[in-house]
Amino acid sequence: MHKRNAILLLGIFSIIILIAAQIIIIKGVWRQKDEMLNLRYRLFCQDAIELLARQWSTDGFDTARMIIGSKSEMVLKMMAEKKTDTLSAEERKDLFDYVSLALNKEEDLSAFLSRYFELRGIDKDFTSRIVINRFELVDYDRRIPVYMSEEFASRMLARSDTARRNTPPPDMRRQARSNEIMIKRFGNEYNFYRLDFEFGIDFSDKQKMILREIATSLGLSLFSIILVVSLFIVTYRNLMEEKRLSNLKTDFINNMTHELKTPLSTITVAGRTLEMPIIRTNEEKILETAKMIGKQSVHLNQLINMILEISMWERTQFQLEKKRMRIQDLLNEIIFSFKSGGGKGAVIECKYDFGDLEVDLDPIYFTTMINNLLSNAVKYCDTDPVIEIEGFIRDNNIIISIADNGIGISKNDQKRVFDKFYRASSGNIHKYKGLGLGLYYVRKIAEAHEGDVTVSSKPGKGSIFTITLPL
Repeated sequence: MHKRNAILLLGIFSIIILIAAQIIIIKGVWRQKDEMLNLRYRLFCQDAIELLARQWSTDGFDTARMIIGSKSEMVLKMMAEKKTDTLSAEERKDLFDYVSLALNKEEDLSAFLSRYFELRGIDKDFTSRIVINRFELVDYDRRIPVYMSEEFASRMLARSDTARRNTPPPDMRRQARSNEIMIKRFGNEYNFYRLDFEFGIDFSDKQKMILREIATSLGLSLFSIILVVSLFIVTYRNLMEEKRLSNLKTDFINNMTHELKTPLSTITVAGRTLEMPIIRTNEEKILETAKMIGKQSVHLNQLINMILEISMWERTQFQLEKKRMRIQDLLNEIIFSFKSGGGKGAVIECKYDFGDLEVDLDPIYFTTMINNLLSNAVKYCDTDPVIEIEGFIRDNNIIISIADNGIGISKNDQKRVFDKFYRASSGNIHKYKGLGLGLYYVRKIAEAHEGDVTVSSKPGKGSIFTITLPL
């Protein structure tokens, strides 16, 4: 038990470590591919911007700058007429919205990049993103703040601090979103304004693009995890099966030892009885003792033959010697023999009428199959046994059901009651004698005839075994 639990815990721990390692690897590969994708598109964009500058002497924002310049000049003239040096919060907001709209609507860089990406054979479906960091009106030496983002302001402050300390300046670029690739930061002062903004492209399916690139690595990782988990499950199941078979073997040896001890003990006692002088002079006692020895010897021989049969059946398959038999006569003969032998005292009700129907079957094995079910019906009954045998034809099959009023079989035991050596738990294991082979033989014989056997039972309500054999 401790060994099994240790193996289970070790296996689960190993699988967790494997999954954690694979997740770390996949995250690393994902991060690397993401950086490579960003770098690749950033380089493509820089080449496109340089090409645009060489061919058209523009960076794609000239029209927007002209519109913003005209608007800035108008606002400065308005302020001069009002003789004010500041703008109200509402005026700053309106001006900022105007500048933002001009940059997004009047820029030509996005369309050029899309055509450039298409010529290069790469994904061209993106959304441009323009983030304004700072906008100021400039009137000669006078600067009128309109907008400055908090992030940009903090970076400016950090850069001034590092300049005083003579340390390298921090990265002035804004932290991009997961799907966004920052391309370039623009910052210039013109006649009437100062404008700093960043241009980026946003791929809504960026994660799909990365996923396509790491599909092979991801597939191999998932395959390795599934393979290891499957091997662990198979190994653990095999271990459980080995444990189960070991327990069955132990139970079989215990049962067989108990079964062998009974006739041997009786023969030993009978032998010692015959040695007594008072017995040797009594012919009646000698005869009675001799019959007892003979009976127990027969029982002992049956047990030994059963062990030999087990070994034989393990090595070879059933070799049926089928004969054309009248099923009605064969069943009647089996039931008559059973009533004359081990079935004394059992009430057997026969509800079948096969008439002159003949079937190809092995009469010896068929008799063994029916006898085993009848013997179990008597053995596992705590009251006067009542057995009902019903037979009929359905769907070109012979159906034979044997119902009893015995102790019944629990639902859990029904799943394994046909397994070799398995005995249903019923308190004292020696209360009902047996080796756990009777129903195993029943199933093997039914399957050898290309048929099947099933059980329906409730504890305390008896059992119904149904044999199905093809015509």
